[in-house]
Amino acid sequence: MTHTPASSAPLIDPFGRAVTYLRVSVTDRCDFRCNYCMSESMTFLPKGDLLSLEELDRVCSAFVTRGVRKLRLTGGEPLVRRGIMTLIRSLSRHLETGALDELTLTTNGSQLAKYAQELADSGIKRINVSLDTLNADKFREITRWGDFNKVMAGIDAAQAAGLKVKLNAVALAGFNEDEIVPMIQFAHGRGMDITFIEVMPLGEIETQRADQYLPLTRVRAMLMDHMTLEESSHSTGGPARYFTARETGGRIGFITPLTHNFCESCNRVRLTCTGTLYMCLGQEDAADLRKPLRESESDGPLLAAIDRAIGLKPKGHDFVIDRSTRKPAVGRHMSLTGG
Repeated sequence: MTHTPASSAPLIDPFGRAVTYLRVSVTDRCDFRCNYCMSESMTFLPKGDLLSLEELDRVCSAFVTRGVRKLRLTGGEPLVRRGIMTLIRSLSRHLETGALDELTLTTNGSQLAKYAQELADSGIKRINVSLDTLNADKFREITRWGDFNKVMAGIDAAQAAGLKVKLNAVALAGFNEDEIVPMIQFAHGRGMDITFIEVMPLGEIETQRADQYLPLTRVRAMLMDHMTLEESSHSTGGPARYFTARETGGRIGFITPLTHNFCESCNRVRLTCTGTLYMCLGQEDAADLRKPLRESESDGPLLAAIDRAIGLKPKGHDFVIDRSTRKPAVGRHMSLTGG
């Protein structure tokens, strides 16, 4: 299949922000059921609705031609997608040409023991591993189906393969408040950065997010009793604001969509596994890229659809934990949009 050569004009949104970062959900499926992310009885999309691996490659490559410098593969759990390494090895060609600065992924770690070396051999330098507790029983509780020892083995395998690992932990009131310091010590003791994330009001779940919400302002204030935090200029291109702990030398990131949004510097858009492009995680505005992708072998209609979508990118989100209605701010689940 041949595609029409693409324009290399950068993607600039209505507020003058260059879109250089694409997060791609390669599947809505996951081998965990984390209770702040999914309902236990999730209904997953029919496989025919999902973009094929070739289509995912084509869309990602179209974004790369238009100035996207960072691709992050997410899910659900990206490593449960059949044939995922075929896609990763193909996309790595953009690293070799210099068109792409980074190809990376966010994973729950369950499949890392199997795939870590292949990921490293495909040009991936670093990965994010989602881990909300160091207690095996609590890990089973929060993930419903997860095996803590399997994730630990995955982290071991990733580090042995030379991948740089960053931990992502969702801060949850009444669940892991007492583990914040031990998790930092664990991460920094193994040469890993760690980022804490406020729970986001996405999708209907059995648990009430108003009860889960733990403001990171409170977490930072608590940490000041245990360590000295120095503001860092470090950036991974995402929304985290980083600090260095003087006592350990390691970095701690905070992602605060509720207490302090990060919209003014947003350089990201998100593609679902069905080809829907969300210009903002916290808004419902979306564009269908699957239709132009499948209707033409030329990339012209696809690129035109991308341009129209970027032209509609909003200034920011409206996340709020609504204690009166206790409804999510956005109806879709996090697993559908992709991290």
